Amino acid sequence: MSTSDQNAAPGTAPVRVVVIEDELTITRAIADRLTAEGWEVTTASDGPSGVRAVTEVRPDVVVLDVMLPGFDGLEVCRRIQADEPVPVLMLTARDDETDMLVGLGVGADDYMTKPFSMRELVARLKALLRRMRRAGAPAPSESEKQDALQFGDLVIDRAGRRVMRAGAPAHLTPTEFDLLLCLANAPGTVLTREQLLADVWDWVDATGTRTVDSHVKALRRKLGSDLVRTVHGVGYALEIPEDPEDAAGAATAPSSRTSPSDLSSMATPNLPAAAS
Repeated sequence: MSTSDQNAAPGTAPVRVVVIEDELTITRAIADRLTAEGWEVTTASDGPSGVRAVTEVRPDVVVLDVMLPGFDGLEVCRRIQADEPVPVLMLTARDDETDMLVGLGVGADDYMTKPFSMRELVARLKALLRRMRRAGAPAPSESEKQDALQFGDLVIDRAGRRVMRAGAPAHLTPTEFDLLLCLANAPGTVLTREQLLADVWDWVDATGTRTVDSHVKALRRKLGSDLVRTVHGVGYALEIPEDPEDAAGAATAPSSRTSPSDLSSMATPNLPAAAS
């Protein structure tokens, strides 16, 4: 992937990034690499100064370490997302999925585990920015507003980037929405982790699959554990959820095509009592 086609076009403002990291060596390495990309980099070394930097700079993207003095990166993420949502890539020193899920739960869009390659960091950030640009595309036309997907009690408004489950709105991050939409565009079809990394993260050279797994778990936590099926060793598929109203109607409606197996599984209170 070339550098020139990802950098800002001539005459446009450079990408603004805030790096919040307390290890000076890592901070300098990230800042030097992103500056070489033509980006404007502001750094902070603890939680409070990181929140202040984001408030002052209004960056396009934030690189945020989890372990910080003052208060940790999870609290930083909560505070900056409450003020004005901004895409966040979190860095963690531990390959602990609990930490990753908590990070995604407080508003992070992606994460990387230390040690990491600068090449992959830059690629992840550029992919994240592309997803943000898609999310901020021009308002949809009237015909596009009707362009929604519905599977049982799950409704995905593609143009408005909104999701409802059982009549309640689900608050997804841009990455979570893109992942759900990717699965929903081929319901029931198993998509490999590599396909999802390429289609959702725009990253075809990733070094691991935990990113996909963690985002799927975040989706399940927000939308229900029945929504995404795991095919071990392969990937994931969207399970078409059953609408509770349809299920209730099917349970009470008479049927003239009841099979023997249906009869064997039916409750028995309505059967005639056996003679004593």
